[in-house]
Amino acid sequence: MSRTLRTARLAGAAAVALAAALTLTACGSDGGSTGPAKVTQQKADSPYQGTVLGKHFDKPDLQLTDTAGQPYDLRQKTAGRSTLLFFGYTSCPDVCPTTMGDIGVAMTKLSPEERQKVDVVFVSTDPQRDTPQVLRSWLDSMGKDFIGLTGDLARVKAAAKSLGILIEDPVVNADGTVTSTHGAQVLAFLPSDDKAHVLYLSGTEEKTYEHDLPLLAQGVAA
Repeated sequence: MSRTLRTARLAGAAAVALAAALTLTACGSDGGSTGPAKVTQQKADSPYQGTVLGKHFDKPDLQLTDTAGQPYDLRQKTAGRSTLLFFGYTSCPDVCPTTMGDIGVAMTKLSPEERQKVDVVFVSTDPQRDTPQVLRSWLDSMGKDFIGLTGDLARVKAAAKSLGILIEDPVVNADGTVTSTHGAQVLAFLPSDDKAHVLYLSGTEEKTYEHDLPLLAQGVAA
């Protein structure tokens, strides 16, 4: 069965949760995201180029399966570590591979010591197709140390919602294709309190990650 993924715009909950006017984007097959989100409030004196959040979100209480087929507790495994968290799926033709690829390139610019201090976690929003093996193969092209998680979609949706990120159930269309829609933000959690302090919107350039990742590795306050 042929499966494609198309663009959809999500809005509403994240604007309230993030205390900013955000238009959420998602993966698609019609040429890319629906455009950059708009931010009405941003901390001007932050050393980070990403959007500094007014509200610091707790790391989700999420237990899934990693790419080795083993149970993975997100809070426990990444406690006290700088963490980038992104929700997406491997079949996405645009936003997901672009985002993860840009992070992967930026990670290569870090020193070995800095890379060891940053966890990059990719959580699948299409667990039926994203098996641990599929996730590992896909992630290896971007970062062999990247963590891939898959499992119960209800848990994934609840975890994302706690961060103001909306995820919809995959939908099988009349022509047999599958549409799966999700918010496309990356959240950065600092090791000092395991809370999300910085947001990267869909369309963030690689140079922004390259600038911010050394700060994240050092645990610099936002």
